[in-house]
Amino acid sequence: MTKTWSILRLIMAALILAAVVTEFGNAMSTVPAEGSSEATVLVNFFSYFTIQSNLFALAALTAAAVWALTRKSREPVWIAVLLAAATTFMAITGLVYNLLLRGIALAATPWANEVLHLIGPLFLIVDLLFAPPRRRLPWPTVAAIIAWPIAWVVYTLLRGELVVSPLTGEGWWYPYPFLNPHVQDGYLVVSFYVAGIAAAFTLVAWGVVAVGRRRDVPEPVAVS
Repeated sequence: MTKTWSILRLIMAALILAAVVTEFGNAMSTVPAEGSSEATVLVNFFSYFTIQSNLFALAALTAAAVWALTRKSREPVWIAVLLAAATTFMAITGLVYNLLLRGIALAATPWANEVLHLIGPLFLIVDLLFAPPRRRLPWPTVAAIIAWPIAWVVYTLLRGELVVSPLTGEGWWYPYPFLNPHVQDGYLVVSFYVAGIAAAFTLVAWGVVAVGRRRDVPEPVAVS
């Protein structure tokens, strides 16, 4: 079963990589509006949380699969934490996209868009529930997991007003409309979205760690 799941993880990682590369090509084909630049297009691409979460998933799935196929010992703590973070980030990516962004027209390749926002998140959830149990993680791991999205929100809001949109030439750029104060009538509305998303991240991270702890069997303590 371990070998089968490792192969499935590698296949999913390859599919995610293909989707990210495809969308990267789409992004870099953009001709920047006056006042913007190709460098801005590049940084903007990696500023999408969708891309970041899928890169986390790519790294976690690859590392876990390679470790399981080449070592006889259990995965180290860093791989278990990486898997937990990737599962949390991908679950939120899937939820936010399909609840808030599904109806918005995107300049994206359809199959790649579905991999990044639906197939990948579903695979990580299935992996959490049915793959060989992951290493049991302590509860403070939840704080470590949510540190990344908190830092991302701060980065996004600080950078947003300093960037000229490559598509429209407007004097701001935000990866998602619910973080854009110009679309949401100010930062107050944005703050409600941020609070809701932060709560969702915390809840999902707690659930991921809880499932991992419940499925894993604690290693016996040697008695001398």
